[in-house]
Amino acid sequence: MQEHPFIFSDQAKYRLQRHLAFWAFWWIFQAFLYSFPPASTSNDYWDSLKLATIESFIFMFGHLFLAYSLMYVVVPRFLLKQRYWATAVWTFIFFIATAFCSTFLGRFVINPIGQYLVEAGFIRKFWPRNHSVVFLSLLAGLRGGITIGGIAAAIKLMKYWYVKEQRNLQLQKENVESQLQLLKAQVHPHFLFNTLNNIYSHTQDKAPVAAQLITGLSDMLRFILYESSQPLVPLSKELQLMQEYVRLEQIRYGNKLDLHIDVPADTRDLHISPLLMLPLIENCFKHGASTMLEQPWISLQVTLNEKQLHMKLLNGKTNEENKAIVPSGIGIQNVQKRLALIYPGKHELSVTNEEDVFIVNLKLELERVHPKRMKLANLTEPAHV
Repeated sequence: MQEHPFIFSDQAKYRLQRHLAFWAFWWIFQAFLYSFPPASTSNDYWDSLKLATIESFIFMFGHLFLAYSLMYVVVPRFLLKQRYWATAVWTFIFFIATAFCSTFLGRFVINPIGQYLVEAGFIRKFWPRNHSVVFLSLLAGLRGGITIGGIAAAIKLMKYWYVKEQRNLQLQKENVESQLQLLKAQVHPHFLFNTLNNIYSHTQDKAPVAAQLITGLSDMLRFILYESSQPLVPLSKELQLMQEYVRLEQIRYGNKLDLHIDVPADTRDLHISPLLMLPLIENCFKHGASTMLEQPWISLQVTLNEKQLHMKLLNGKTNEENKAIVPSGIGIQNVQKRLALIYPGKHELSVTNEEDVFIVNLKLELERVHPKRMKLANLTEPAHV
């Protein structure tokens, strides 16, 4: 999609160019189409062309209203959400409104302008629109509205389906690459967990701290191996994984680490793509706490507002690491790519690299999945061995 920015880019300059080009073409096309004088009139072509150019420009105000109503109201809010009755009703309402708008413009704007152009000598003759035949005026306005509305909606839908298909292909590519990486470093889960259990049994009495580390690592691996294959996991489990990771790191740092964690206790059946926030936490320890010889600190706050998640993550760092810690690290890049693919238009991620603090703000619109629905979805997945 980056190969054709004029068509697919959402940057303001490309969107403005696209829209200006579309309406300029429509204006010229309408002017040319209606510039041929009827056989019953004696207007020459140039008079008709001048008048048609002006009329087409004025009628475009009604066409603009209809096109953008369909593209930015009907299609995204009703059609793409499979609300077909609402789509039909609102489409009909906007068509009728455009027909009345065209009738109004024809009678009360174009007629006075046409008379003025005749008096000014710009054109020789002008046949005003009939004020008595309202029905025919409405039909004429409706005909033009259906044409431009259909074209605008078709372009919007074609772009939507193309972008969606490209996003699906990108997700499939990412999944294949992830699976290949996992296969390269695959260790049979039974062997892995049995080994960890054996180590735990030998360290439980002699080294209780090591036993805690093994238990935490085992829980994290179990989540990564078994549950992260799902497209969505309960937010509570994702938060639990993050806290388990922080607990393991905290044991390593001991009392040296100043840690503040505030996460919601009730996640209200909200679900999230797995392992999405963990790389951000890992980045704090890797580039922040591990580089500070004195008083390393990390602050994590997660809040919920309906389905909106807000994660604010801060960690201290040394001035010497100011150039090395940049928002373009591999972990953050992967998170940015996943957010763009899985949550398009539903996320905000900002990374601020200041002199002595690294700040990450993530806003994300989550999905609410009923437990029964999630249970049925899990039953369709192949059982883990």
